[in-house]
Amino acid sequence: MPRVRSNVARLKRKKQVMKAARGAFGARSKLWKAAKENVERGWKYAYRDRKNKKRDFRKLWIVRINAGAHLHGMSYSVFMHGLKKAGIEIDRKVLSDIAINDAAGFGAIADKVRSALDAA
Repeated sequence: MPRVRSNVARLKRKKQVMKAARGAFGARSKLWKAAKENVERGWKYAYRDRKNKKRDFRKLWIVRINAGAHLHGMSYSVFMHGLKKAGIEIDRKVLSDIAINDAAGFGAIADKVRSALDAA
């Protein structure tokens, strides 16, 4: 037997959906069915994109580190391998920030990476 919602719960849910539909164009903010479809689709995209945001930022950090590594004559993969050999534990977010804002600091890290690679 299907679960029956109480009137209070149904009205609370409807109020929540209609509030979220504010700002949508035309019927999507006025009529229940259109508003519900619009809001649920938006929530679905929001859920998906909260996950994708993490991927996108990681990609951006890798591109920035790669650019910095190439300025010092290394590829990204060689640079990251050298970091591990040198025992330097800096995450990609911080490395990316250093590569963009502190060229001298990134150069110092690159020198340590190069010496660790030469020693191995």
